[in-house]
Amino acid sequence: MSGSGAAPGPGSSPAACRFAHYFVVCGIDADSGLEPDELAVLYQWLEADRHGKSQDAANTTSGENFDQSPLRRTFKSKVLAHYPQNIEWNPFDQDAVNMLCMPKGLSFRTQTDKRDPQFHSFIITREDGSRTYGFVLTFYEEVTSKPICTAMQTLYQMHNAEHSSSVYASSSCSMDSLASSIDEGDTTSLLKLQRYNSYDISRDTLYVSKSICLITPLPFMQACKKFLIQLYMAVTSQQPPPLPLESYIHNILYEVPLPPPGRSLKFYGVYEPVICQRPGPSELPLSDYPLREAFELLGLENLVQVFTCVLLEMQILLYSQDYQRLMTVAEGITTLLFPFQWQHVYVPILPASLLHFLDAPVPYLMGLQSKEGTDRSKLELPQEANLCFVDIDNHFIELPEEFPQFPNKVDFIQELSEVLFQFGIPLEGSLHCSENATKLKNLVLKDLVNDKKNGNVSANNISMYELLKGNETIARLQALAKRTGVTVEKMDLSASLGEKDKDVKLQCEETELRDYQLNVQLREVFANRFTQMFADYEAFVIQTAQDMESWLTNREQMQNFDKASFLCDQPEPYLPFLSRFIETQMFATFIDNKIMSQWEEKEPLLRVFDSRIEKIRLYNVRAPTLRTSMYQKCSTLKEAAQSIEQRLMKMDHTAIHPHLLDMKIGQGKYEQGFFPKLQSDVLATGPTNNNRWVSRSATTQRRKDRLRQHSEHVGLDNDLREKYMQEARSLGKNLRQPKLSDLSPAVIAQTNWKFVEGLLKECRMKTKRMLVEKMGHEAVELGHGEANITGLEENTLIASLCDLLERIWSHGLQVKQGKSALWSHLIQFQDREEKQEHLAESPVALGPERRKSDSGVMLPTLRVSLIQDMRHIQNMSEIKTDVGRARAWIRLSLEKKLLSQHLKQLLSNQPLTKKLYKRYAFLRCEEEREQFLYHLLSLNAVDYFCFTSVFTTIMIPYRSVIIPIKKLSNAIITSNPWICVSGELGDTGVMPILKNLLEMTFECQNLGKLTTVQIGHDNSGLLAKWLVDCVMVRNEITGHTYRFPCGRWLGKGIDDGSLERILIGELMAPAADEDLVKQCRTPPQQKSPTTARRLSVTSLTGKSPKPNAGQIQEGIGEAVNNIVKHFHKPEKERGSLTVLLCGENGLVAALEQVFHHGFKSARIFHKNVFIWDFIERAVAYFETTDQILDNEDGVLIQKSSCKTFCRYVNAINTAPRSIGKDGKFQILVCLGTRDRLLPQWIPLLAECPAITRMYEESALLRDHMTVNSLIRILQTIQDFTIVLEGSLIKGVDV
Repeated sequence: MSGSGAAPGPGSSPAACRFAHYFVVCGIDADSGLEPDELAVLYQWLEADRHGKSQDAANTTSGENFDQSPLRRTFKSKVLAHYPQNIEWNPFDQDAVNMLCMPKGLSFRTQTDKRDPQFHSFIITREDGSRTYGFVLTFYEEVTSKPICTAMQTLYQMHNAEHSSSVYASSSCSMDSLASSIDEGDTTSLLKLQRYNSYDISRDTLYVSKSICLITPLPFMQACKKFLIQLYMAVTSQQPPPLPLESYIHNILYEVPLPPPGRSLKFYGVYEPVICQRPGPSELPLSDYPLREAFELLGLENLVQVFTCVLLEMQILLYSQDYQRLMTVAEGITTLLFPFQWQHVYVPILPASLLHFLDAPVPYLMGLQSKEGTDRSKLELPQEANLCFVDIDNHFIELPEEFPQFPNKVDFIQELSEVLFQFGIPLEGSLHCSENATKLKNLVLKDLVNDKKNGNVSANNISMYELLKGNETIARLQALAKRTGVTVEKMDLSASLGEKDKDVKLQCEETELRDYQLNVQLREVFANRFTQMFADYEAFVIQTAQDMESWLTNREQMQNFDKASFLCDQPEPYLPFLSRFIETQMFATFIDNKIMSQWEEKEPLLRVFDSRIEKIRLYNVRAPTLRTSMYQKCSTLKEAAQSIEQRLMKMDHTAIHPHLLDMKIGQGKYEQGFFPKLQSDVLATGPTNNNRWVSRSATTQRRKDRLRQHSEHVGLDNDLREKYMQEARSLGKNLRQPKLSDLSPAVIAQTNWKFVEGLLKECRMKTKRMLVEKMGHEAVELGHGEANITGLEENTLIASLCDLLERIWSHGLQVKQGKSALWSHLIQFQDREEKQEHLAESPVALGPERRKSDSGVMLPTLRVSLIQDMRHIQNMSEIKTDVGRARAWIRLSLEKKLLSQHLKQLLSNQPLTKKLYKRYAFLRCEEEREQFLYHLLSLNAVDYFCFTSVFTTIMIPYRSVIIPIKKLSNAIITSNPWICVSGELGDTGVMPILKNLLEMTFECQNLGKLTTVQIGHDNSGLLAKWLVDCVMVRNEITGHTYRFPCGRWLGKGIDDGSLERILIGELMAPAADEDLVKQCRTPPQQKSPTTARRLSVTSLTGKSPKPNAGQIQEGIGEAVNNIVKHFHKPEKERGSLTVLLCGENGLVAALEQVFHHGFKSARIFHKNVFIWDFIERAVAYFETTDQILDNEDGVLIQKSSCKTFCRYVNAINTAPRSIGKDGKFQILVCLGTRDRLLPQWIPLLAECPAITRMYEESALLRDHMTVNSLIRILQTIQDFTIVLEGSLIKGVDV
């Protein structure tokens, strides 16, 4: 707990190994009377502020809301007593305990209301992450104080006067649905209201809630519940308990030890013994909350989905009317995380006064009590983009969008269902199933048996028929019985029920054992999944630091885990989940603990986990199978269940019996139905004698306990190191646990400031990470410039950036509209801008300015417009939600390198920002906002395709321009040109181009990154020859512009006679408008244009220097090397294979250089000869001659090689395409590479007689050594499966 440590009371030294630390009583303070709950008032004030109402209106009645009946209002509860006063290492935090014992404050009831006792538990998480557990039984006690009854009567008179004057006005509460504790909107008449919500001092008995609570260091939920129920039974029983209550409380506080690890313990309640057990050091840590209930409440499928959300550190909000259900689900799910631990805000029961915590822009796991009659639609939550909403009472969960599934989910659910089936638990959850209903009835029956009266109603008021309420026949019988004076209560039911009770008791222990066994078996199945998934994690932990000091000092800069290698090692289906999970704080902390374990004692969870991995290795000797996605079931279920059974069968320890204390006579007199005022002097201190368990070395026990709580680290006595340690632990945690005690506006402001700082830090780290990942990979890339981090990892980082932006935009919102705060802001900005546009109607802005290039053809400049980008997203019918639209807009802006600029423009509309956000919101902290935009600006340094690669099915407008070389070509052509654009995701098909219109726009399904353009014409008319410089194609949504260099003629009887060409694309760097046209003419410097190479091959001027033999061989080596590297990358990281084959320095170009070396191309009358001419001659020779080598094996091989070679060449020649000779050579090389035939064909061509006629003596192809080395190099790509793009080999049938 938080709070300043007071001096330890006497007897507190052995507290570290005591079962319970405090016993607390909370209730009404008769002296101060009825006080409205200040925290509820504060909450109303905050709510009014949130909804923009005046604070005066919210505060007029000092929290006494006249719309609510006084019995339904919240009044202030107080801690009436707690024992002992204080414990050194667990200081008592009065405000927090009071708030969590009675989260709604005091409740009042009359004799007509239900007053069943309610059990719930809570947890207090200290700032260092260690926890204390509280277990509370709340029951109703008759109010004996006259002033309080009179005050309630007065409140009723005021309420009724106020209400009758506004009967016809809306009767719903003024606070919003979160805070109202009853939904009176559907009440029809005033009479009905008054009947249910009335109090008359002369007629009614008033009851008020009171809580008794145990605070313990470990979550022994079942034992504490039994102990508290027995205390309550003692208070309400007709006979006083065997000993004064002080004896039992003193016993549990000072004389009952914590059971040692691996042992069981028996201690004594008022009526019967209580048993608890604690797992051993090598077992899963203690968890006493019945997982059976969690599975029954949610259903198996839902629970696994919520569990996945918790693992991915989303915001999880649990919602239920029952506090204990909130705790059961929260503790149940977090206990399944082993070996990981939830690292963020954890408040399973969120008191009504702390609802502003839902505004926290950080991951959280919180539980919110729902009010009767309110449904999900009335619940206004500050942020929902990344929220997992769990409506426990209605079996309903709402998941965030873009949600990856847990690995092997189907098999996992199957294995869990087998375990549940053995214990007879329905898989769909059984909230309304008979088992739960009977269980609740049994509980009520048991209470009735034990004290013969329900709660604290006097005996003659109790009716057995209460149990059967709602049955009309019974109701009529009851009325008849009353009229005739028969009282059913006098019937002697105790005998028959007493016998039944024995069975229940026996069964109860049996059911308890089954609950323990089910708990441990379910947890083993979950733990086994992590043991299998992370069996190899140690191999990827990066341990660079020599000592702890240096590691802690540089923790933030250090990479602790080799994420990329780890992911490469995982089965493909696991990746969507794992890539996100290894980015979480819980995984980072787990790895930090692993690194810390070289200098200090291992963190307990880590120790157990590592020992399990060791076991797997010993049994399976299965290093190679670690990477398999085969599902391996848990094999330890039986032994886990047996170890618990053994502990519960034979008690290892029995605590001292409760005994009479040295008490003042006459005090604490037993009064039935009233919890006595305890004698504080006997409860304030423990026993003076050193009993046997205290003498166990308290210091070692304390050390172990502290280790378990990991609030301290062994060997970290030095203040500086402690500070470093805390910083290391809190790295990435924007906000540690919220303090529940101090809620002044100043503290709330300070908390918000922490949020702002945390968000900025998170933004800095995320953008840095995105840059380092992207640039790191780009630096390593030595081949083509397609550098990409794994699509998967990139997607994870971008999804996490989207989540961060949503959290920033929902921090400090005035009024929430829609699920995405960012999109809602954008829409309002769009509305304002469009109104202004209509007013201004400026003609200038309509058409984008065009600039002519020297060839007279240009791409019009693309206007940068935030609104235009929004319209693109709004036109996408595939996206159905606001959260989806916001994410798509972020991705588009990031791909266009405009994210920072767009957000700056959005925030520049200050009146809008002020209207939407409170003063403390992140977006209104100017300095932090500027830094945030600056961090986002840094992302412009790298290229993302995060929009194009994700929205693969959308329709996208493209614009293409064909740029001819007009100085050498005809100004107009008479033939009919056509174009076909292909990308990684498909192609457009052949599209005719209107004659002499070189620019066209077309719309088609997303082509992905563009790879090739096929361009051609039908050669009709007189002016059919066409010299094309390049083709430019632009994606009009993302602005990506591709240049496809050509530099060749299209036409019969010129160049190589080609009527169509396949052009390979290159993405152009985004440029300033002025440079755009220039770039149409000159490509970026780092890439020598295809044009130059092709022209140097065919031009006769011979001005370009030809490469020498060494350079050519080097070029072949590099081209093949790039292809090998391409296949060694993870599949999602690979760039375009087409570029590696046919692009600038691709394989085709390199082989062309080989074939051109020493080629006698220039002939008399300047008729060019091409490589294809040589190939055709070789085919003619192979087809006419049978002259073959002598040895027989070689004969067959060579014959088949000749046949396939001829078949391929003929197929290319007869293809229904007008491809030129160089184009045909390209197709041949591509097919030969794909079908692994190139190394067979090269020696055939080198030995063909035509070579002597067409090649110089010095040609590379005539040198045996060179040919052999070329064959060896080409053989290295035979191991890979090469898939060719359809556009390269269209129409060629081999």
